[in-house]
Amino acid sequence: MPSIIPFKATRATPAKAPHLISRTYQDYDMDELEAQLKYNPYSFLQILNPGYKFSHDISGNERFNLVRNRFLEFKEERHLITEDTSCFYIYENVDPHHSYTGIIAGANTLDYENNHIKRHENTLHHKEVLFKDYLNTVGFNAEPVLLTYKDDDSLNEIIANIKTTTPDYHFMTTDHNCHQVWKVADEHTIDTIQNIFSQKKNLYIADGHHRTASSHLLAQEMGSKHDSYNYFMSFLIAESQLNIYEFNRLVKDLNGLSKEQFLMQLDQHFRIQNRGLEIYKPSKKHHFSMYLDGEFYSLYLRKDGHEIKTPLDDLDTQMLYDLVLKPLLGIGDLRTDSRIDYSYGKSDLLLMKDRIDRGKFEVGFGLFPATVDQMKSIADADLTMPPKSTYIRPKLPSGLIIYEFENE
Repeated sequence: MPSIIPFKATRATPAKAPHLISRTYQDYDMDELEAQLKYNPYSFLQILNPGYKFSHDISGNERFNLVRNRFLEFKEERHLITEDTSCFYIYENVDPHHSYTGIIAGANTLDYENNHIKRHENTLHHKEVLFKDYLNTVGFNAEPVLLTYKDDDSLNEIIANIKTTTPDYHFMTTDHNCHQVWKVADEHTIDTIQNIFSQKKNLYIADGHHRTASSHLLAQEMGSKHDSYNYFMSFLIAESQLNIYEFNRLVKDLNGLSKEQFLMQLDQHFRIQNRGLEIYKPSKKHHFSMYLDGEFYSLYLRKDGHEIKTPLDDLDTQMLYDLVLKPLLGIGDLRTDSRIDYSYGKSDLLLMKDRIDRGKFEVGFGLFPATVDQMKSIADADLTMPPKSTYIRPKLPSGLIIYEFENE
């Protein structure tokens, strides 16, 4: 059954933490990234983009080695400090709409190999190898994998009790997020938490499939060099605290069909209603929104419109692919086809409408978000969702708590 461990974290000093932590690198647009690199010398982005210091774009092993150098500089300058003892960390993030609390710990790569850490997405081998090589060179993991578990009253009570004490970190960031961290060093509490997780049958990857697969590759490559390579940093959070948003689909053309031909073919599987300028957002699964030629449509799956044999067949992103994207619009590989793009649901349908109105796409589809139960059912059946089926929050900051590999 799943095993988790405390670890000797490298972490931001409390005074520097509000300035040091960053979002995922890909989450920044070019202007925001430039501003952070230019005006914030403490940002973790300075480590992730070491070429900025030299006004030079670098990649591959050269970049990996410079990331390592910049990381060591941050440690030497005491922007980052390393624990003397192994700990768990309770992390809470409160934004204007939600509150998330979970446990930062090391998760076992063997549990991933033995399918006790279950996946619901496919990974690309070249990306696994690339990030494995990155981890091996830089020697640390700064972005935890998001793992979820069935809500547990015993864990909730432990976490609630810890949160009554003074946090080790308590600060606000400019995006109006409040961050709090409690270090858990008490051996009895650590043993209790480990025992609770050891009795669970499975954990589920909510976000971070490539990071998990890469950590597993690294563990295999390093063998018995040091036990720290057999674990990867994770943020363990109860299912009830996950927020899952949908990814909308946008397609550049109707694959040679006229609007009328396309609607007639859709009618074989869906009840279609023209909503005009009314922005229609699906309110339950198997209902879809469509924006075409300046108008919104609701598409309701007909009762005999699709045979459901597996948990994957019941997933709206798979259903849309099987009934519309592939047979009608000629979309083959959802990862590589240049005719399709995605926008996650937090951006809402207005963004989809705007991109179509500006002529960048011909048609767009809005979906109802998948549920945790659907995600787990698909993982339990050893199936995988289509790409861009879920956008899951929370997204943890990089640089606050770091898992560093040991070599001695």
